[in-house]
Amino acid sequence: MRRCLLLLFPALSVAGVWPETFGDFHRTATQPVQVSDQSLWDEYGLQQAERAQYESDSRKFTATAYQLQDSTGALGAFDWQRPSGARASALGKLAVETGDSAMLAHGNYVLFFQDYKPTVGEINSLYQSLPKLDQSPLPTLSSYLPENKLVTNSERYIMGPVGLEKFDPGIPPSTAAFHVGAEGQLGTFLTPKGEMKLAIFSYPTPQIARERLVDFQRISGAVAKRTGPLVAVILAPASPDDAERLLAQVRYEPSITWSERIPTRRDNIGDLVINAFELIGILLAFCVFAGLSYGGIRTFRRRSGPAGGAEAVISLHLMDR
Repeated sequence: MRRCLLLLFPALSVAGVWPETFGDFHRTATQPVQVSDQSLWDEYGLQQAERAQYESDSRKFTATAYQLQDSTGALGAFDWQRPSGARASALGKLAVETGDSAMLAHGNYVLFFQDYKPTVGEINSLYQSLPKLDQSPLPTLSSYLPENKLVTNSERYIMGPVGLEKFDPGIPPSTAAFHVGAEGQLGTFLTPKGEMKLAIFSYPTPQIARERLVDFQRISGAVAKRTGPLVAVILAPASPDDAERLLAQVRYEPSITWSERIPTRRDNIGDLVINAFELIGILLAFCVFAGLSYGGIRTFRRRSGPAGGAEAVISLHLMDR
């Protein structure tokens, strides 16, 4: 019996992703998803994957959810799994659709809907029930990719050597140096002489990026540039001039986060004066009530005592000394 309970604990510790109902549909079955490229999923931080079947009258669809460790991993998985021919969807910032299906990333989740396009209301309702939802900000590295001539859906986010080997194998992992906190963003661009792949790596400090630039420039045929804590590199471009023009568009612009204090009611001088008068009124009312109560008690004791009796008074006769 104890052994059976121990075997059940891991299953009970993983919360199901898909709810019983989704819009007008009712869930009929759920099952875990066996993923391929397990090493890359692990690098993105895959926690669990679940597929559900939904039906409503004669309609049915399949929904698949991948729960990642954080929103950065979800971004990487979204870029990787997004179909090349997908077009932007109104379901969110990271959302695409193809035919009668949809795919989106929200927080640390990547969601697929096959044979069904959910509405914004249905998606927002689903977000309220997702277990262990992480909504940390997305990395800004993708914003440094030039928009001009960028091939649609060619972006890839790299978090480690497995992704680098898969998406840009010409760059050695030791050169990228993920052990110092590097992350990379890839994009493919159209040029007059064919496609050109641009990789941008982000480092914790400009000094580390300057050191890494030297190693990137040692790659045979590579054209590299540093801007701030970023290193941009193009491997073996067909046209060095086109590569230089593309690299020139990568510019680091530091952003300053200003933690502005939000004023509250207690910061309003008018409210402060009003509160002070309210406190004074409460104290005055308490004093009046306490005085009346004490006087009433003394009067009651005097009237309820023996007739003609007087309360004992202690006299110290200090003047006689």
